[in-house]
Amino acid sequence: MILPPPQDVDVVLPCLNEAEALPWVLARIPDGWRALVVDNGSTDGSADIARALGATVVHEPRRGFGAACHAGLAAAGADIVCFCDCDASLDPSLLMPFVDEIRSGEADLVLGRRRARGRGAWPAHARAGNLMLARMLRRRTGLRLHDLGPLRAARREPLLALGLTDRRSGYPLQMVVRAADADWRIAEHDVPYLPRTGVSKVTGTWRGTWQAVRDMSRVLRETSDHAGGTAR
Repeated sequence: MILPPPQDVDVVLPCLNEAEALPWVLARIPDGWRALVVDNGSTDGSADIARALGATVVHEPRRGFGAACHAGLAAAGADIVCFCDCDASLDPSLLMPFVDEIRSGEADLVLGRRRARGRGAWPAHARAGNLMLARMLRRRTGLRLHDLGPLRAARREPLLALGLTDRRSGYPLQMVVRAADADWRIAEHDVPYLPRTGVSKVTGTWRGTWQAVRDMSRVLRETSDHAGGTAR
């Protein structure tokens, strides 16, 4: 099947002090796609750099990964919306086959399974927390996913219809759980995970990882209650 060339795609890039990484990330946005850099209170000039490099800048003063992601989703106008970290740990050009899969109707949500490349790309404590959450997700939904990473693609209107409410680290997990409850077809593909540029705000420390695990565990509890005890 020959697919149309990539177009009408927005890439949401949550950003908090990513001045060093932005040139690398934005240079890898596929031609014809729009980069939406969501500035979440940067103090290093990230917004100005992103704007100078041709990105559309969205400002979200409320701190939180979910707040930034959702602000980008709300600001998007494309039929298909992608998400990617803005720290150069993931290459946004890897989203092209994800978008093809969404566009062709093969899947409703496509996720990237991170595969560490390089020393320190994925600290042991962060990997352990992710594994624990993937197992909890499997018990809750039956989905045999291995990662809850930030590289993903879906259609905008169905995403908005999920009614996502988390504005912290639980946002990516809530998206997957609600998509599963809505019987979405969810696919997962390996992607290289590189050492990030700069200092991680979440999984680079034990404290940040613990906070992310706690946020996501809370999301799982809330969604289980919302499902009325009908978890698969």
